[in-house]
Amino acid sequence: MERLLNRFITVIDWWAVVLLVLMVVVVTLGVFFRYVLSASLAWYDEFASYLLVWLTFYGAVVASYRRRHIGFDMVVNRLMSRTRRKIEVVAELFVLGFHVVLFYYGWNLMHKMGDETAISLPWVKMGWVYSVLPIAGGLMLLISFERLLHICFGSRTGKGAEAAWSGSSSE
Repeated sequence: MERLLNRFITVIDWWAVVLLVLMVVVVTLGVFFRYVLSASLAWYDEFASYLLVWLTFYGAVVASYRRRHIGFDMVVNRLMSRTRRKIEVVAELFVLGFHVVLFYYGWNLMHKMGDETAISLPWVKMGWVYSVLPIAGGLMLLISFERLLHICFGSRTGKGAEAAWSGSSSE
C-alpha cells in the first residue's frame, strides 16, 4: 500500500505544479490585459482564487504524506520510546478525526453546491470547485491511517514510530 500511495503522491505533486503554473499564467494574463491592453478580464481573479485553493489542499496532501506540517518533534524526540509512541498514536488519531470531518463535510458541501455556478465563470460548477475538500480529505485520511498502522505495528516490518514521525517512510 505504501508503494502505491507513494506513486499517487508523486502524481499529486505534479498536479500541484500544474496548478501553480496555471495560476501564474492566469494572473499574468490578468495583469497584462489590465495594464498593457487596458481591458480587464472579468474572470481571472476568481479563477486564480480557485486555483490557489486547489493548490493549497493538494499541497497539504503532499505535505501530510512527507510529514512537513508543523510539529513539536524537538519535544517528542526527547521522550522515551514508549511515551513517544503513545503521544504519536493520540496525535494521529486527532489528525485522523480532522480528516474524517474534512471528508464528510466537504462531501456534503460539494453535493449541496453542485449545481451552483461561479459568478464570473458560468460554465464552472461549484461542485467541481468544492470537490477538492473530499478528495484531499480522503487522501489525507488514507495517509493518516497508513501512518497510524506504521506507528502501532511498524516494528514488525522494521518501521516503527520513529519512521512514522521523521517522515523517513516517504522518502
